[in-house]
Amino acid sequence: MHNPYQPPQTTVADVVDPTVNTSGAGKAAVLPPGVKGWSWGAFLWNWIWAPFNRTWIGLLALVPYIGIIVVFYLGIKGRELAWRNKRWDSLEHFNRVQRSWSKWGLILIVGVFGIGILAAIAIPAYQGYVMRARGG
Repeated sequence: MHNPYQPPQTTVADVVDPTVNTSGAGKAAVLPPGVKGWSWGAFLWNWIWAPFNRTWIGLLALVPYIGIIVVFYLGIKGRELAWRNKRWDSLEHFNRVQRSWSKWGLILIVGVFGIGILAAIAIPAYQGYVMRARGG
């Protein structure tokens, strides 16, 4: 007869070794500490980031209206998806690559923002120059 008050039994094989690399194991992959968190690379480079990290749901970011939801989903869950869907050499390798995606995402945003500011200043100044050159 089964005793409902007996503590759960476990074996040594049930205990997850933190040194074991579980990346690329799909939903069964155990996430090591340091994998969870916001992914700027997945958020900003979603349609490029997704194939490189074997997270094909990221391609839905190209679909109108659905894309905005997918972008935020990738920002929240992107690092976990990348760990589960792609085999990484180590946790350090994973973090290094994801930091690189984030860095280039930031460079893209700052660059586009900077070009927009320059255009907002330069275009009206050029139009004023053309008007003065024509004698108007």
